[in-house]
Amino acid sequence: MAHTRTILVTGGLGLIGHTVVQKLQSQGHDVVVTDICTNYGIVPQSELDYLIAQRRQRIDPATKIYAVDIADQVGMDNLLRSHKPDVIVHMASFPRQKVVNANPLMGSRTMSEGLLNTLELSTQHEVSKFVYISSSMVYGDFADQVKEDAVCRPQGQYGIMKLAGEWLVRDYTRRGYFDHVIIRPSTVYGELDVEDRVISKFLLTAIRGGMLKVNGASETLDFTYVADAADGITAAALLSDARNKTYNITKSHSWSLLDAANLAVKIVGRGQVEVRDKDADFPSRGALNIDAARRDLGFDPKVDIEEGFQRYHDWLRQSMYWNQHLKQRT
Repeated sequence: MAHTRTILVTGGLGLIGHTVVQKLQSQGHDVVVTDICTNYGIVPQSELDYLIAQRRQRIDPATKIYAVDIADQVGMDNLLRSHKPDVIVHMASFPRQKVVNANPLMGSRTMSEGLLNTLELSTQHEVSKFVYISSSMVYGDFADQVKEDAVCRPQGQYGIMKLAGEWLVRDYTRRGYFDHVIIRPSTVYGELDVEDRVISKFLLTAIRGGMLKVNGASETLDFTYVADAADGITAAALLSDARNKTYNITKSHSWSLLDAANLAVKIVGRGQVEVRDKDADFPSRGALNIDAARRDLGFDPKVDIEEGFQRYHDWLRQSMYWNQHLKQRT
């Protein structure tokens, strides 16, 4: 590490965000967080409150944390003026297609207006690097080993807004304001995630002895453990040679939804699997090629799906919230 940086992480209390904060702090950097901790109208408030409290405990208790909406011009201006970040890691977003579909206007306010506000203020406060967390959903349908230069054909408003965000970020670099890095993760999972995601649903449904619903037996995803994703994002934020490029940050190994559901049942020892038709609202996806991230960032994802699922299951079993909640449901 050449020198200590001040780094603003928007959405820094999210699943990936708080893990990135941890890793940046472990390397001696001064990290500032903003996160409005919204439940998107989908996550039960009691569950979110528990997860946020647990995530806070995993980062330095002295961390400066602000509940500033990224679309709030005055609030964000004051935040950047006070802390003068060298780098912004922009993770604040509506997290997935389902949530955007439920409220596309609110999704746009965060993903478009909030991003533009943060970009504009970054120019005014002389931020040197802007790390934008995009998504593999920008590709649309893709097979295994898709590279970053592939033509993007997003399906649905979430992927479209993420891709539009990439172009906005690049345009600020084109105009000479700051360097950028664009990160495209895929199907990130792990401890302290909300239930309303595919891996969480599989494991918790299996623990309850219920029916795991698989939308498309042959559909595959590039499941990525949260600590691995955070390693790639941290490297992109810190390495001076990582600039003005786009990187896939994933495990780079596709697993079918059916195999993932069966693995959850095997680990838990309960549950059944039901195969349904593919969800027409979601693209078919494979594994992303991560050669560029390996070369430029030293990215080396270590946790395979069997180990990641087992870690997540162990945490669920030890979680005070889930122990209580699962007992109430049985």
